[in-house]
Amino acid sequence: MHDLAPMTPLGASAPRRDTIGPVTITEAPDWALTSVAARLGQEATSQAALEKVMGNPAPGIAGHTSGAIFSAFWIGPHIWMVEAPYATHPDLAAQIKATCADTASVTDQTGAWVRFDLTGDDLPRLMERLCNLDMGKMQAGTARRTVIEHLGCYVIRHADSITIYGPRSSAKSLHHALVTVAKSVF
Repeated sequence: MHDLAPMTPLGASAPRRDTIGPVTITEAPDWALTSVAARLGQEATSQAALEKVMGNPAPGIAGHTSGAIFSAFWIGPHIWMVEAPYATHPDLAAQIKATCADTASVTDQTGAWVRFDLTGDDLPRLMERLCNLDMGKMQAGTARRTVIEHLGCYVIRHADSITIYGPRSSAKSLHHALVTVAKSVF
């Protein structure tokens, strides 16, 4: 019998949390993530099914919506990433697939991405050194794809924080970039 222990994307038994000046960077591994892509000719039906599962509208272009349990962000025409707490939704993809049926292609993305939550004051100042997004103009409820340290990432702007999703295989490189830039700014 194997004696396996779960590890975070950064390779530890507990999520990493770094506070640098007014900013805190937190590794957030406790989220289930699933992609939903409407099939050709089924766009309206799959979007309605997704909205039924989520209990709120699917986000539009470059949008992010959140509800009591689920949140989602737009990643392309009729394609979304859906998030939910892993503790209560370890089978998020199966749950969404059951509702969307053959109207959408649903893929579990939980193990493919690392999530970092950034909180604190002056986040736009930090982000202007990390990527080409103008966080000062980016409104809450917006999600964009960008490049951070040569990595394709998703950046979600919340009212008082920022979420960054990057490739799990490059978690340490992305974390290093976030911490290094925070130290240079603050």
